[in-house]
Amino acid sequence: MLVLGVDPGTYKTGIGFVSSTNGDMAMTHSDVLSPPRSASLPDRLAWIHDRMIQIIDEIKPTVVAIERPFVSRNVKAAMAVGQAQAVAMIAASHCSIPVVNYSPREVKKAVTDHGGSSKEQVQGMVGVLLGISEPLEPSDRADALAVAICHINNSLMVDVEMRE
Repeated sequence: MLVLGVDPGTYKTGIGFVSSTNGDMAMTHSDVLSPPRSASLPDRLAWIHDRMIQIIDEIKPTVVAIERPFVSRNVKAAMAVGQAQAVAMIAASHCSIPVVNYSPREVKKAVTDHGGSSKEQVQGMVGVLLGISEPLEPSDRADALAVAICHINNSLMVDVEMRE
């Protein structure tokens, strides 16, 4: 299985590809898509869409896992992240790739075994799980890889439950 994890944003969208064979995971690609900051929101979203389609066509994941926006006090920011999430979903659909969505809490729990983990704890555990010793900067890269790991772990749990 090759999972594209996406940490959506309108200024920075983290992407991370994680391959999994029999539970063994490895990072195959990681990046941050950064449209021009001076561009309008529609132009930034179009830029992200175009890059997502190029990357999906090039690397051909089996599934795209996307983190859902966290809604706290800043509703405007959550709406923008939701728009970037929708763009990633549309790009995957355009390429006929299945899409799954996970909440930030689900991602943290799948990676660190605690839904309230800090960004630093998630980054550290992503490095451990993927055997990456260098820091995953910016954090959007680690967040995207964490989403991919979350999907792989959830898929493994479903497989185990189906065998029981």
